[in-house]
Amino acid sequence: MEPIVITIDGPAGAGKTTISRRLSDLLSYRYVDTGALYRGVALCAEKACVDLTNEKELSSFLQSLTLSLVRDAAGGLTLVADGEDITSLIRTPAMSMAASKVAALPLVRAWLLEVQRQLGREKAVVFEGRDMGTVVFPEADVKFFLTADISVRARRRYAELPENSGQSLEDVLEDMKKRDDQDAGRDLAPLVAASDAIYIDASAFSIDEVLGQMMVHIRAKSGAGSD
Repeated sequence: MEPIVITIDGPAGAGKTTISRRLSDLLSYRYVDTGALYRGVALCAEKACVDLTNEKELSSFLQSLTLSLVRDAAGGLTLVADGEDITSLIRTPAMSMAASKVAALPLVRAWLLEVQRQLGREKAVVFEGRDMGTVVFPEADVKFFLTADISVRARRRYAELPENSGQSLEDVLEDMKKRDDQDAGRDLAPLVAASDAIYIDASAFSIDEVLGQMMVHIRAKSGAGSD
């Protein structure tokens, strides 16, 4: 198959991470979790006590920040900030909400936009996010918008939490509703499906079934036929 750029957008808990990783493995493509980058910025800004309302302070912070995604020995992605592995620190409900807030800041989006587009120049990449097909890569070869019923998404996210998280399923559902509202309602790059995106509701589909649907479209686009 000819190498292409694939984007997978959608709300929290839709299965984007699992699907994106599996798809990148199937294709031997690089996988980029852009949500992790926003979580990383949010975490580092919080640790540095950055005033997000102060553009000069925020700009100075971003200029000094180094973020990178590194594939580990197990095939997963490690997020490294200024030489420190922060992967385990960003997968919390609090960081999910914080990421949504920093994603609404023009300075942060502009800074990460260039980081993401630099990665996309290589082709053979699967990008997971919320505005990959609409803002970052509007000319992507294949765009997917992956979603599911919010109750299904909340159960999936709840199952991913550690036992000592202290969150109930109801808490997760409420947080997810707030995150959906934040993502869809922000003025800058709101969460919407690209007009040419392939829409997949994964509520009643298994991971393999979703991957099967995606591969049909990818093969058609890349001219790989049915082999």
